[in-house]
Amino acid sequence: MRTPQVEADPTLPSEITIYEVGARDGLQNEASVVPATVKAEFIRRLAAAGLGTVETTSFVNPRWVPQLADASEVLELLGDEGLGPRRPVLVPNERGLDRALEAGVGAVAIFGSATETFARKNLNRTVEESIAMFAPVVERARDSGLWVRAYVSMCFGDPWEGPVPVPQVVDVADRLMDLGCDQLSLGDTIGVATSGHVATLLDALDERGIGADRIGVHFHDTYGQALSNTLVALRRGVTVVDSSAGGLGGCPYAESATGNLATEDLVWAMEGAGVRTGVDLESLLATSAWMAQQLGRASPSAVVRALTPA
Repeated sequence: MRTPQVEADPTLPSEITIYEVGARDGLQNEASVVPATVKAEFIRRLAAAGLGTVETTSFVNPRWVPQLADASEVLELLGDEGLGPRRPVLVPNERGLDRALEAGVGAVAIFGSATETFARKNLNRTVEESIAMFAPVVERARDSGLWVRAYVSMCFGDPWEGPVPVPQVVDVADRLMDLGCDQLSLGDTIGVATSGHVATLLDALDERGIGADRIGVHFHDTYGQALSNTLVALRRGVTVVDSSAGGLGGCPYAESATGNLATEDLVWAMEGAGVRTGVDLESLLATSAWMAQQLGRASPSAVVRALTPA
């Protein structure tokens, strides 16, 4: 298999953590429901490829996201493989947390919005109301010994409100982290971020006291900017990158959102720059090609298309 020529880039960190979202964010926007057995096998294959952190599912109301209504079944199929601090699940409220705790998970993620319109569409609450809803979730999760992540959606643009002021994003992020979250994930939900915008937001967060060591970046590739935006974030000290095997993904509440940064594209770039990821690219390619077969369509990942026979 072809591999990238390695020329170390001293402006990048020596190692990054890939936060794999393919099994959750990647599959939640599929038109058809993927069987729980396939989801569990997908997660097993991702882990076997070297992806240490894999977000497994979401304990949301099945009326909101029917594609993930089988969360408990998926975790039951996975057994111990689906638990622990490196197998987070998404929870929207205390009921979701109850289900997650019943399943024995070791990590959860809450998901807020930087804009009022998306907060209403995604959570049926204002930004203020959503933060109030998350407060007891984070407190109970921490009391139970769980690792907690906070997602902030629409950090770089909103399909209904347009450009999102940087101070507005910083204020929401700051309030979520003040709840006691361990990590913040900045979401470019509709993929409109550009390099200068990413740098400005990270600088503003740092000035507020949220350093790059507590941040992950989550870029969608709508305009082909996900990888270039990721490189900007890495050069500013971020070492956690969200990506999705095969470039799967989208958002059921924002039709303009396309797939996430493909994990294969990220790994190829990092290998070429001499940055360690812990991922075996050949194994990952086989996993994404297998999932593309399950879905009945080609993978949007450029690296998968280049290295996998038609």
